[in-house]
Amino acid sequence: MDKPEALVEGVAQDVVGFLIEDEGLSVPQALDRFYGSEVAQKVFDHETGLYREGAAYVYGLLRDELAHGRIVQLEV
Repeated sequence: MDKPEALVEGVAQDVVGFLIEDEGLSVPQALDRFYGSEVAQKVFDHETGLYREGAAYVYGLLRDELAHGRIVQLEV
């Protein structure tokens, strides 16, 4: 496994863990929620570089996508 792929897998694993912890989902539910998202598609697309941003950032994007039905970067 090359370094980018290892980072992708690490981000995915952490985000699924956040879903389990924060939303009380089962492992299969959390996997479905993450892998069915647009965010996951972008994490696995190495061209986007999203996998380099870290799990907390990716999880924030996922939460926004789940809340708004699409990826949203809310301005403060």
